[in-house]
Amino acid sequence: MVLKLSGKRRYPLVKESFSEKDTENFGEELGKNAVPGTVICLNGDLGAGKTAFSRGFARGLEIPEPVTSPTFVIMQAYSGGRLPLYHFDLYRLEDPDELYDIGYDEYFSGDGVCLVEWPERGEDLIPDDAIVINIQRDDGKGFDYRKIEVDCPDK
Repeated sequence: MVLKLSGKRRYPLVKESFSEKDTENFGEELGKNAVPGTVICLNGDLGAGKTAFSRGFARGLEIPEPVTSPTFVIMQAYSGGRLPLYHFDLYRLEDPDELYDIGYDEYFSGDGVCLVEWPERGEDLIPDDAIVINIQRDDGKGFDYRKIEVDCPDK
């Protein structure tokens, strides 16, 4: 699914963030305009800001509960908002086939939105039309600086 945002945005989009709050606010902006079936892959080193982005994204979906990194489970589900949020963390995935055990395909093509951290560990199971968000630190521009690149597939 293509992520729809209000206004006439062109992709790829690059956003500079100078604080954790900036990163959360950008996530919130995207979450407010997400549509069912959207899969978003979050790339970035440990501590890059994937969880901060996810917190903001959940806020944009009006999810009432706090969002944390699902580091010790493969997927954490959040409901009660405008759309359900399925937050995957594949960091500890030993074999991509483990995703079949939780019925990942029903989430990826379902009525909610999926955020997938460490998507490269899911190999070929990530949909071709997934949105890719890269979050990069640059300590030369400040400890809290992040460059956030959003790349949507052509649709």
